[in-house]
Amino acid sequence: MTRHRFAIRIAAAAAIVAAITAGGTAAGPAQAAAPETVIVTFHAKAGSEAELAAVIARHWDTARRLNLVLDSPHLTVRGTEGDRQVYFVDIFAWRDASVPDHAPAEIQKIWADMNRLVEARNGKPGLEFSEVAVVDK
Repeated sequence: MTRHRFAIRIAAAAAIVAAITAGGTAAGPAQAAAPETVIVTFHAKAGSEAELAAVIARHWDTARRLNLVLDSPHLTVRGTEGDRQVYFVDIFAWRDASVPDHAPAEIQKIWADMNRLVEARNGKPGLEFSEVAVVDK
Protein backbone atom coordinates (compact mmCIF):
# COMPACT_ATOMS: atom_id res chain seq x y z
CA MET A 1 0.00 0.00 0.00
CA THR A 2 1.46 3.37 -0.95
CA ARG A 3 2.10 6.04 1.63
CA HIS A 4 -0.52 8.26 -0.05
CA ARG A 5 -3.14 5.51 0.08
CA PHE A 6 -2.24 4.85 3.73
CA ALA A 7 -2.75 8.52 4.58
CA ILE A 8 -6.03 8.69 2.69
CA ARG A 9 -7.45 5.58 4.38
CA ILE A 10 -6.79 6.86 7.88
CA ALA A 11 -10.07 7.47 9.19
CA ALA A 12 -10.57 5.67 10.83
CA ALA A 13 -11.65 3.37 12.24
CA ALA A 14 -16.00 -1.22 13.62
CA ALA A 15 -18.69 -1.64 11.32
CA ILE A 16 -18.46 -5.25 10.36
CA VAL A 17 -19.31 -6.20 6.86
CA ALA A 18 -22.03 -7.89 4.90
CA ALA A 19 -22.09 -7.87 1.12
CA ILE A 20 -23.94 -4.96 -0.43
CA THR A 21 -25.80 -5.56 -3.67
CA ALA A 22 -27.07 -2.94 -6.05
CA GLY A 23 -30.25 -3.15 -8.12
CA GLY A 24 -30.42 -5.41 -11.16
CA THR A 25 -30.07 -4.44 -14.80
CA ALA A 26 -31.02 -6.05 -18.10
CA ALA A 27 -27.66 -7.80 -17.99
CA GLY A 28 -28.46 -9.23 -14.55
CA PRO A 29 -27.95 -8.16 -10.96
CA ALA A 30 -25.13 -5.71 -10.35
CA GLN A 31 -22.78 -6.24 -7.41
CA ALA A 32 -21.62 -3.16 -5.49
CA ALA A 33 -18.01 -2.97 -4.40
CA ALA A 34 -17.41 -4.85 -1.18
CA PRO A 35 -17.21 -2.98 2.12
CA GLU A 36 -13.82 -2.62 3.77
CA THR A 37 -13.44 -3.10 7.52
CA VAL A 38 -10.63 -1.09 9.08
CA ILE A 39 -8.90 -0.58 12.39
CA VAL A 40 -7.35 2.84 12.93
CA THR A 41 -5.03 3.46 15.88
CA PHE A 42 -4.44 7.08 16.92
CA HIS A 43 -1.42 7.88 19.15
CA ALA A 44 -2.65 11.08 20.82
CA LYS A 45 -0.27 13.96 21.46
CA ALA A 46 -0.09 14.79 25.16
CA GLY A 47 -2.78 17.34 25.97
CA SER A 48 -4.80 16.64 22.81
CA GLU A 49 -6.69 13.62 24.09
CA ALA A 50 -10.10 15.24 24.56
CA GLU A 51 -9.91 17.11 21.26
CA LEU A 52 -8.84 13.95 19.40
CA ALA A 53 -11.72 11.98 20.93
CA ALA A 54 -14.12 14.69 19.71
CA VAL A 55 -12.60 14.63 16.21
CA ILE A 56 -12.90 10.83 16.02
CA ALA A 57 -16.58 11.14 17.01
CA ARG A 58 -17.10 13.91 14.44
CA HIS A 59 -15.52 11.71 11.75
CA TRP A 60 -17.97 8.91 12.53
CA ASP A 61 -20.97 11.25 12.57
CA THR A 62 -19.92 12.88 9.30
CA ALA A 63 -19.17 9.58 7.56
CA ARG A 64 -22.59 8.24 8.61
CA ARG A 65 -24.38 11.41 7.47
CA LEU A 66 -22.63 11.15 4.08
CA ASN A 67 -23.48 7.42 3.87
CA LEU A 68 -19.82 6.42 3.58
CA VAL A 69 -19.81 3.73 6.29
CA LEU A 70 -21.96 0.85 7.42
CA ASP A 71 -24.06 1.81 10.45
CA SER A 72 -23.01 -0.94 12.78
CA PRO A 73 -21.32 -2.22 14.59
CA HIS A 74 -18.90 0.58 15.35
CA LEU A 75 -16.46 0.69 18.21
CA THR A 76 -14.07 3.34 19.52
CA VAL A 77 -11.90 2.51 22.53
CA ARG A 78 -9.31 4.43 24.55
CA GLY A 79 -6.21 2.93 26.16
CA THR A 80 -2.82 3.83 27.56
CA GLU A 81 0.61 2.60 26.65
CA GLY A 82 4.10 3.15 27.93
CA ASP A 83 4.26 6.10 30.26
CA ARG A 84 0.49 6.73 30.35
CA GLN A 85 0.43 7.83 26.74
CA VAL A 86 -3.12 7.74 25.41
CA TYR A 87 -4.19 6.03 22.22
CA PHE A 88 -7.56 5.43 20.59
CA VAL A 89 -8.66 2.59 18.34
CA ASP A 90 -11.57 3.04 15.95
CA ILE A 91 -13.08 0.04 14.14
CA PHE A 92 -15.62 0.44 11.37
CA ALA A 93 -16.38 -0.50 7.76
CA TRP A 94 -16.39 1.77 4.76
CA ARG A 95 -19.54 1.09 2.74
CA ASP A 96 -17.33 0.58 -0.30
CA ALA A 97 -13.57 -0.06 -0.35
CA SER A 98 -13.08 2.82 -2.80
CA VAL A 99 -14.53 5.45 -0.42
CA PRO A 100 -11.24 6.42 1.29
CA ASP A 101 -9.56 6.98 -2.07
CA HIS A 102 -12.34 9.36 -3.14
CA ALA A 103 -13.27 10.92 0.20
CA PRO A 104 -15.18 14.19 0.10
CA ALA A 105 -13.49 17.40 1.24
CA GLU A 106 -15.45 17.38 4.49
CA ILE A 107 -13.90 14.05 5.47
CA GLN A 108 -10.42 15.08 4.28
CA LYS A 109 -10.59 18.13 6.56
CA ILE A 110 -11.34 15.87 9.52
CA TRP A 111 -8.38 13.67 8.55
CA ALA A 112 -6.16 16.76 8.61
CA ASP A 113 -7.42 17.52 12.13
CA MET A 114 -6.64 13.94 13.16
CA ASN A 115 -3.11 14.18 11.81
CA ARG A 116 -2.56 17.41 13.76
CA LEU A 117 -3.53 15.72 17.04
CA VAL A 118 -1.36 12.59 16.84
CA GLU A 119 2.34 11.79 17.13
CA ALA A 120 4.69 9.05 16.01
CA ARG A 121 5.43 6.72 18.88
CA ASN A 122 7.70 3.69 19.42
CA GLY A 123 8.70 3.62 15.77
CA LYS A 124 5.06 3.72 14.62
CA PRO A 125 3.29 6.54 12.81
CA GLY A 126 0.80 8.75 14.66
CA LEU A 127 -2.01 7.01 12.80
CA GLU A 128 -1.88 3.31 12.06
CA PHE A 129 -4.28 1.80 9.55
CA SER A 130 -5.08 -1.90 9.12
CA GLU A 131 -7.54 -3.60 6.81
CA VAL A 132 -9.11 -6.57 8.58
CA ALA A 133 -11.57 -9.36 7.89
CA VAL A 134 -14.37 -10.38 10.19
CA VAL A 135 -14.12 -13.90 11.56
CA ASP A 136 -17.52 -15.44 12.24
CA LYS A 137 -17.90 -17.54 15.37
